[in-house]
Amino acid sequence: MANGRTRLTVVGAGSVGVSVAYAALSRASAAEIALYDIATAKVEAEVLDLAHGAQFTRSQVSGGSDPAVVEGSDVIVVTAGAKQQPGQTRMELAGTNARILEELMPMLAERAPDAVFVIVTNPADVMTVLAREMTGLPASRVFGSGTVLDTSRLRWRLAQRAGVNVASVHADIVGEHGDTEFPLWSNARIGPVPILDWRGGEPFTREELDRIAVEVRDAAYTVIRGKGATNLAIGLSAARIAEAVLRDEHAVMPVSTVLDGVRGVDGVALSLPSVVSARGAAPLAETPMSSEEQERFSASAEAIRTALGALG
Repeated sequence: MANGRTRLTVVGAGSVGVSVAYAALSRASAAEIALYDIATAKVEAEVLDLAHGAQFTRSQVSGGSDPAVVEGSDVIVVTAGAKQQPGQTRMELAGTNARILEELMPMLAERAPDAVFVIVTNPADVMTVLAREMTGLPASRVFGSGTVLDTSRLRWRLAQRAGVNVASVHADIVGEHGDTEFPLWSNARIGPVPILDWRGGEPFTREELDRIAVEVRDAAYTVIRGKGATNLAIGLSAARIAEAVLRDEHAVMPVSTVLDGVRGVDGVALSLPSVVSARGAAPLAETPMSSEEQERFSASAEAIRTALGALG
């Protein structure tokens, strides 16, 4: 994948899928970008709209409702599913979206047997577990977008508060992409400075950091109330994850993989900083956590396990 032409296919021509395709096109994430959806008129119109900007990009665009669209894909970003409504939690989408993935994933794996799959469909951690079971692929090759977007939200907010460039903020959200997610404050830093030791202006307090964590956790609900969907930042996030795979970057990102004995968690998908490369995602089991953070990580695992149990 690191050499020659690369192909990224986005499954789902809704607001999130189109935003992923547009972000990937703008960033030249892949040589070829394809959009697949069963809604023929919608997907053809979206592909046409994207292709009309071809003069200004360095990627080819194609797509449609024929499953052959996904053939030859190096990375497949799955966004297909019902969208989250105002006041609805990600977990409430689980039953509907599980049925959609049940029809979709075996076909995708058959048509693109060598692809790495990035699951964006919510609730992303639950869908990641199901997608892996449905395809029988290794956990490294079917992983969720996880808390990459949540982490970006956190870093933006901390940078805004501290008056520094967002690239200078080193902090991660881990656990569920959802209501039990939490920041690893124990190793959060601005530059080399632990966040509670920051003196570049008004110092942070633990109470303020906890308020910021809640604000970040609930950010999606705020956006959905105002505009009906979160799509632009997740588009950029998913395109960035795809690039790490396509370019074999070995970049560390908090994606969600089905864990196998990592920090006492088995069989559920949770986000941890992970090495993302052409082989997929490998969680960093040695990520430091305080005892309180370990408890919260275990609680996140229980939330996903409960949601999977409710699906039967």
